[in-house]
Amino acid sequence: MRDDLARIMEGFEAECREVRDEPAYGLLRERYLSREKGLLTLQLKRLRDLPPAERPAFGQEVNRLKAAIETRLDELAGQVRLAAYQDRLEKERLDVTLPGFPVARGTLHPVKQVEAEICGIFQRMGYAIAEGPEIETDFFNFGALNFPPDHPARDAQDTFFIGDGSFLLRTHTSPVQIRTMQAVAPPLKVIAPGKVYRKDTPDATHFPIFHQIEGLVVDEGVSLADLKGTLEHFARECFAADARIRLRPSFFPFVEPGAEVDVSCFFCGGRGCRICKGSGWIEILGAGMVHPNVFDACGIDSERYTGFAFGMGIDRVAILRYGVPDIRMFWENDVRFLNQFHRF
Repeated sequence: MRDDLARIMEGFEAECREVRDEPAYGLLRERYLSREKGLLTLQLKRLRDLPPAERPAFGQEVNRLKAAIETRLDELAGQVRLAAYQDRLEKERLDVTLPGFPVARGTLHPVKQVEAEICGIFQRMGYAIAEGPEIETDFFNFGALNFPPDHPARDAQDTFFIGDGSFLLRTHTSPVQIRTMQAVAPPLKVIAPGKVYRKDTPDATHFPIFHQIEGLVVDEGVSLADLKGTLEHFARECFAADARIRLRPSFFPFVEPGAEVDVSCFFCGGRGCRICKGSGWIEILGAGMVHPNVFDACGIDSERYTGFAFGMGIDRVAILRYGVPDIRMFWENDVRFLNQFHRF
């Protein structure tokens, strides 16, 4: 029987040399130390076949063999784990000298890019940026801006009213001008970019949500000539170095006189093309001298101070800039479309 134990140890050592991974190690441990069918368990079951006098000595031999195998298996376990770790390191080897993989980065939406550029132009002219809430009251959105009570813009068909009508989603960024004039004494020079809301049916040129930027200057002696010079400088910075503007009389409740402002077509140089419909001009914004009634609503002395205001649709400028055929494309979040305006 002792010869059998010696052969078991020899076989065990031979099998240890063949173990290369954890599954093989697990099978080896099961083969020798399993409580039911392990080779050492089978040897202990042979004790009942021995004479009583020989059983203690043989049992001790089996236990010594078991201890030796357990010690060897513990050593082998460490070797197998180390080999597995080294194999993993080899498979996952990283050459730090290679260039990295490009990582997709986000960027500003094209409309926000245009907004930032427009804000930058006016900031360089000394304008501060003013902000206001998108949920407004009738006073700030209409009343203080000299809209008469029966003006069509106050109708629920055109404006998003909230609840009982005490509040509404602002239809333009002009309420920011009112809030600014109430909070800051003249002189002041601000622009107010932001989202506005109107009940427009979505089509290629209309959407219920769009972006505007308003400008306001209030001081002593401000004239229409100052407004024209400001907008002409803006057009040359934003569209083309040789851009020209023209003012056409128009009506807005909060300015007097009021004007629609056109810029010479920067696609054809004013010669006439499909974009400008052959006229050589593109309408870009509305403007005018602040109405005295607006100053009175804000507590500003309209006898002492004058001012001008202007407003434009940022989405419209983006459409003209990029040649986008449909304003809805700005809201569809199609990555293929947006990637065309990616800036790093």
